[in-house]
Amino acid sequence: MTLSFQCKNINKFFSSDGINQKALIDINLIANDGEFISIIGPSGSGKSTLLSILGTLDSPSTGSLIFKDKHLKDLTSRELSDFRFENIGFIFQQFHLIPTLTTLENVMAPLFGRKVDYDKKERALSLIRKVGLNGKENALPSQLSGGQQQRVAVARALVHEPKWLLADEPTGNLDTENGEIIFDLLYQLNKEKKCGVLFVTHDPLLANRADKKIEMKDGEITTILHKNTEGIFSV
Repeated sequence: MTLSFQCKNINKFFSSDGINQKALIDINLIANDGEFISIIGPSGSGKSTLLSILGTLDSPSTGSLIFKDKHLKDLTSRELSDFRFENIGFIFQQFHLIPTLTTLENVMAPLFGRKVDYDKKERALSLIRKVGLNGKENALPSQLSGGQQQRVAVARALVHEPKWLLADEPTGNLDTENGEIIFDLLYQLNKEKKCGVLFVTHDPLLANRADKKIEMKDGEITTILHKNTEGIFSV
C-alpha cells in the first residue's frame, strides 16, 4: 500500500477560562491508500477532533500532518480548500443538507464554482442512482427520511471521487436498518473505488468490520489493531 496520511506527534489544545485543555495528545498515525479504518472510543476521547484535523477543517496546535510527503501546514487557505476538494469527502452525523436545494442540487453543491472535466449533472445523477434514490432527484430534504438524507450526503461526498471519505458518526442518527445500509454502502465504495475510509463510531460491532481499528481514550490513541486474512484483529 501507498502512504497517504501521516500524523507526527500531533497535539490539540483548547483554551477555556485561561486553561489549556488537551483534546489530542501525541498522535502518531499512518493511513495508507484504500484502507477502511474505524476510530472508536467514548465521548470526549478526541475521535471527531482527529477526523477534523485529518480533513484540514482544523489544524493541530503542535506536530505535523503530512499527505503524500506534503506538509499541509505549509499550504495557504486557498490551497487547503483545493486540497479538500481534490482529496477529501466528508460525511457527518448531522446531514448538513441545504434545505432549499433538491437532492440533485445538494449532490452537485461541492461542484458549484469549480471547473471539472466531466458533466456535473450526469455525475450527480449517476451517484443518486448508485445510492438508491431514483425518483428523488427533485425532492427537498424535508421530503426525505433520515436514511435517505444520509444517502444524499454520501453521494455529495463522492461527487468529485475523493481519495478519502471521512465519516463522523454517519449512522448515529439512523435506525439500525438505515445505519446498516449506509455502512454497507461505504464498505462497497471502499472495495469498488479503492477510496480510503476513516469511520468514527461508538458502535463496536461496526468498528470491528473495518480492516484497521483505532481505539482512543482521553485524547490518546491507545491501540491500533489490524485485521488478518482470517478476520482477527491483532496489534
